[in-house]
Amino acid sequence: MLRRKAGSRRAMRAAALGLASLLLMIAATGDADARSRHRHSRAAPASRYEPPYASIVVDANSGAVLESTNPDSPRHPASLTKIMTLYLLFERLDSGKIKPTTEFDVSEHASEQAPSKLGLKPGDSITVENAIRSIVTKSANDVAVIVAEALGGSEPEFARMMTKKARELGMAHTTYVNASGLPSDEQITTARDQVLLGRAIQDRFPKYYAYFQTRAFVFRGHAIRNHNKLLGAVEGVDGIKTGYTNASGFNLVTSVRRAGRHIVAAVFGGRTANSRDARMRDLIGQYIRVAAREKTAPSLDAVAALKTDGDRADKPAEKKAPGAMVQTASAMPMQVSLPSTPIGSTEPIKPTAVKTYKVKAATMRNLGVAGLDGTPGRLQPPGAGAAKITTIATVKADAPPLPPASNKPGILGVLPAEAAAARNSVPEPVTIRRGGWIIQVGAFDDEADARQRLTIARGKAKDALDTADPFTERVAKGDKTLYRARFAGFDKEQAEMACKSLRRGEIPCMPMKN
Repeated sequence: MLRRKAGSRRAMRAAALGLASLLLMIAATGDADARSRHRHSRAAPASRYEPPYASIVVDANSGAVLESTNPDSPRHPASLTKIMTLYLLFERLDSGKIKPTTEFDVSEHASEQAPSKLGLKPGDSITVENAIRSIVTKSANDVAVIVAEALGGSEPEFARMMTKKARELGMAHTTYVNASGLPSDEQITTARDQVLLGRAIQDRFPKYYAYFQTRAFVFRGHAIRNHNKLLGAVEGVDGIKTGYTNASGFNLVTSVRRAGRHIVAAVFGGRTANSRDARMRDLIGQYIRVAAREKTAPSLDAVAALKTDGDRADKPAEKKAPGAMVQTASAMPMQVSLPSTPIGSTEPIKPTAVKTYKVKAATMRNLGVAGLDGTPGRLQPPGAGAAKITTIATVKADAPPLPPASNKPGILGVLPAEAAAARNSVPEPVTIRRGGWIIQVGAFDDEADARQRLTIARGKAKDALDTADPFTERVAKGDKTLYRARFAGFDKEQAEMACKSLRRGEIPCMPMKN
C-alpha cells in the first residue's frame, strides 16, 4: 500500500517536472522567435534602403570629366551643404572683416539643432577658427547655424546668400534653404555642382582650404575626430567633406593630389559609410592614373571672385563713374554712359544718354587707347596739362591691332591724328556691342587669360559658339582691373542653350541681356 502511494507520488512529480520542462521549452522557443522577428524587423529597412546613386570624377588640371553617373540628377546634399557655409565664411575672413579669433554668439535656435553637434548652449560663444574645425570634423549642425546667423543675420537670409553664391559659381541646379544640410525637400544639388564647388573653394581660398585636412582637434578638453575616414588612409587625399541623411544616403566629395595630378570626385547615395568610401577608393584608383599632370584648365578663382561678400547691401554704394565719350565714323559725338560696376559684376551694361564730365589729370587714370589690348594705363603726373576723358569700353576680341600708347590726351575710339593721317583714312570707331543677348564665361586679372578662356570655351561648345562673336570687356575699379570673357550674337534661347552646353564641359557660363 505504502509502496503504491510512494510510486504514485514519484509519477506525479515526474509528470510535473515534464510539464515544467515543456513549458520552459515553449517559452524559450517563443523568446527566440521574438528575437528573430526583432532582428528581422530591424534588418528589413536596411535591406530595402536604396538611396539614389550619383557620381562624377573631374580632372582639376584639365577640367575634363573622367567619369559620371547621373551627375546632373537632383540629390539632397546633406552635410555637403556645409562646404558652401564655409565658402561664405572664408570670403568674410579673406576680406578682413573677421579674424580666426573673432567670437560668434550662440542663439537658442542654433542650440536646438539636431545632432551631430557640439552641444553649445544659448549665451555661449565660439571662435571662428573653432567653428571651422568643428564643421570640418564633426559636421556640427549647431555651429553651421551659428555661422549663418553671424554672417547673414538669420539662417533663412544666409541660405539665400548661399543660393546666390551657387548661381554665381555656375551651380545652376543647387538650392539651399538651411546652412547645415538637415533634411529639407527643397534643399537640392547635383554631383556635378558639388564638384564644381569643391574645386572653386580650393582655387579661391587655398590658405583656408587647408582646414579640410584636419583629422582631429580638441574642444573643451574633448578630442573630435574627422568623419572623413579617407584622410590619412588614401594617398593624396586632402579633403573635403562627408554627408548623410536618410533621403540622401552617404555622400562624399574628395580631392586627391598625386605626382602633379589632381582630381575632385563626388559620390552620392552610399548605403553605408563604408560602401561609400569603398566606391570612392575605386574611383580614385581608376582615374588618378589617367589624370593630366599639367594645369591647362583656367583657375576657378576668377570665376569665384565675380561677386564677393563685399558687394552686400551693407557696404556703402560706390559712386558712378562719369560717362564716356564715343566717337562715330561721321565724327558726330555720341555720349554713352558705361556705368562703373563692382569687379566681376554680372549685371549687363545699359547705355544711357548723360553729360560728359572732365576730370583733372592729377586725379584720374588715363586708360588710353593702348589700355584696350592689355597694356597698362598710365597715371598722369600733376600738372601734366589739360583735362582728360576717362573711358572704359568693350572691344571685339579679334579687333585689329591698336597703335602704341602715348602721353598725349586722346578720345577712346578714335585713332590719334598722326596715325589716321598715316593710314590716309578717317578715324575708325571702336565697336561697342549693343542689343541681343550675350554670355559670360569668366573674368580674369589678365586679358590673355580671358582670351584663352574664349578659345577653350569655343572648343568645348563649338556648335553653340560657331557663329558667336568673342570679345573681352575691361572693368576697372580703383587700381583693380578685370577682363570679362564674353560671347555676343545670341537671342535668349540660344544664350541659354550655349551656357547649358558649356556647363556640361565644366565651363562656368552666365547668359544675360545686353
